[in-house]
Amino acid sequence: MKPIRSFLFVPGNKPSWMEKVVAAKADALILDLEDSVPAELKVEARGIVQSKLAWLAEQKQRVFVRINRSPHLYDFEDMLAVVGPHVEGIVISKPCGPEDVDCASMMLAEAEYRNGLPVGTTRVIPLLETARALEFAYEIAQRDRVAALCGATAKNADVARALGYVWSPDGRESLYFKSRAVMAARAAGKLPIGGVWQQVHDVEGLKKSAQLDRALGMTGELVLHPSNVAAVNEVYSPSTEQVAYYEGMIAALEKAEAEGRASTIYDGEHIDIAHVKTAREIIALAQTFNG
Repeated sequence: MKPIRSFLFVPGNKPSWMEKVVAAKADALILDLEDSVPAELKVEARGIVQSKLAWLAEQKQRVFVRINRSPHLYDFEDMLAVVGPHVEGIVISKPCGPEDVDCASMMLAEAEYRNGLPVGTTRVIPLLETARALEFAYEIAQRDRVAALCGATAKNADVARALGYVWSPDGRESLYFKSRAVMAARAAGKLPIGGVWQQVHDVEGLKKSAQLDRALGMTGELVLHPSNVAAVNEVYSPSTEQVAYYEGMIAALEKAEAEGRASTIYDGEHIDIAHVKTAREIIALAQTFNG
């Protein structure tokens, strides 16, 4: 799946918001039918989301939908309403383990069949919000439909309640299980996604939090407000200076190789082919976001 720096949540019962947030330039939207929608408006929200999908596709906006779940099952009516060519995937909350992902996948297969979509097209992004899901992160990441794992640690939210941790701005209490999510996702070839920064008006705090996630190996963040998208995109995009640095690294090694050496000193550091492989990946990532 093409990298995603910013996943912006939009309540499914707010059609005008869906139109406005396109300007924020989030890499992907998550149209939310779950926690951000009051219970009495969920059916209405489902119809609103369904009605906006084609328009969002015309805007070249990547879209995922977070569906509802009961204590035992994900909402098939939500799936049936949104599965189609304009939805890249669904987001599922609080899976207890890989079995829940398997269940959602089978339901998706039926929805795809009924809606005339090739079976297996729709991706799944699980939010690791239970202790058991975090324990079985790799098994979840291995599922074919899973495109990314969300190892998010919002203050006072589901993960905090499940694990009993006390949130802090520096995130020390969540380093272990965020790293579990990163390692599981990377081992399975999927995207590790972090977040969520709830103090949406504290953009500097958001940047620091995103930088910590990025340092752990996350590739993007869940975002709650359009004003936060630019900061997150910046953190997860190689800067012009970084691109120039890595281009110089590649040129330095190529020069060394032309002279019969497999390593050299670049900007005061020893480099070899392993470092240049990293450099090429970072330059390719920059080109992805600038293309």
